[in-house]
Amino acid sequence: MATLHRIDALLGPEDPDRRAQSPSDAEALDAYSRVVTEVARGLAPSVASLRVAHGRRRGPGAVGGGSGVAITPDGFVLTSAHVVADSGRLGSARFADGRELQFTVVGRDTLSDLAVLRVDAGDLRPATLGDAERLAVGQLVVAIGSPYGFAGSVTAGVVSALGRSLPTRSRAATRIVESVIQTDAALNPGNSGGALVDGRGEVIGINTAVAGVGLGLAVPINEATRKILGALMREGRVRRAYLGIAGGGRPLPPRVARELGRRRGVEVVEVVAGSPADRAGVRPEDVIVTLDGAAIEDADDLQRLMDADRIATPIAARVVREGRELTIELVPAELEG
Repeated sequence: MATLHRIDALLGPEDPDRRAQSPSDAEALDAYSRVVTEVARGLAPSVASLRVAHGRRRGPGAVGGGSGVAITPDGFVLTSAHVVADSGRLGSARFADGRELQFTVVGRDTLSDLAVLRVDAGDLRPATLGDAERLAVGQLVVAIGSPYGFAGSVTAGVVSALGRSLPTRSRAATRIVESVIQTDAALNPGNSGGALVDGRGEVIGINTAVAGVGLGLAVPINEATRKILGALMREGRVRRAYLGIAGGGRPLPPRVARELGRRRGVEVVEVVAGSPADRAGVRPEDVIVTLDGAAIEDADDLQRLMDADRIATPIAARVVREGRELTIELVPAELEG
């Protein structure tokens, strides 16, 4: 009996509400549930389940699937480029209201893994595109799509990391999709092309990859991807400039770093034969420190500058070669996708 009294003393007097949630816990749970359900309710009419006939396949597996997000009332739908990679430009989109509409591929960009489709409808409910630049690690996000063909599936989680990179490839060209969003919201095959949504109900990413259990990736909606979407909607393709070099960031020699007031540049590892860089005289082991007046410290800096405005336009590159600084004029060509 004395032992029981000592245990009671340690535990303290019995709290009749101990086994029940405190009001603040209940309110927090309700608030979380309310955000997720409101976001799902608001976005569900905008998210479609895609069925894609793969032209090169026959028999089982000839029909694939994914998800898409309506972005205009008059029929434009956003998805992942790999979802419609082998579609023969045709497929169908089923919406939450039961309509199944045929789509055509307006344009796809493998190097950003984004594609724009068009369905014959004038009354779609478009999603609101947000800005992934405002995201913070730990922020609530909701994924809506059609994993394994189960349309309108909703999962929730948080932004588990920002600033990830996703390598993409198109023929001989490679590119890094920057600022990819990592989330622990459950993603499965079929979620690709679906919406990753913040607590305001704005689409801040397009789900693109399942990198592991509890690890999903989404292409961000930001200034760069909005330009890509605009180009796909207007022209059906994205034009990019091309120099023909492969390289990576490296520290500059101390003396050069002091003289230039910069610690890093991009070392050229390979020059493609016959490319603009080759014709201009760029050599392996050259270190590029500025391009068209902009500082270059890593490959991403170089990639960002290679937009359509620089195609066929002479630009100056400051290069360090064997400890000497020189200026090389390059004329970027258009990257053939």
